Amino acid sequence: MIVLGILLSIAAIGFFCWLLFTLAVFALPSFAGITAGGWAHHTGAGWLGAILIGLVAAGLTLGLGQLLLGLVRPLWARLLIALAFVAPAAIAGYHATHGIVKHTMPSETWQLVFSVVGAIAVGVTAFARVTGMAATGPSIQSPARV
Repeated sequence: MIVLGILLSIAAIGFFCWLLFTLAVFALPSFAGITAGGWAHHTGAGWLGAILIGLVAAGLTLGLGQLLLGLVRPLWARLLIALAFVAPAAIAGYHATHGIVKHTMPSETWQLVFSVVGAIAVGVTAFARVTGMAATGPSIQSPARV
């Protein structure tokens, strides 16, 4: 039974890490949607209105980010747009890693070290996925000259 518990714990941690790395790109749209939904609820839109406003805000944030990454040409501007998506993902990675290591390590110093490493790993993964989103757009090629 102890071995089964250990294997299930490893599988659960692996699943949540996979989920974190997969959904890291959507941290900014999630934050935008939750903020807009909370604002809509507090202004009297009700639960359904708040959910709809939050979903629309999240979708617009993701769509606008992809559109800007596809249209903006200066490298510094593309990096700023990518950083807007990567920063919330890194913060979410820090807190997710800290939540895990808080239960496994007594030393606060090592908790901080592993949390920062987790934030860097999630940030790098989110950056790779964001730049991958920009690279999958339509490519502009000049017509061949005869």
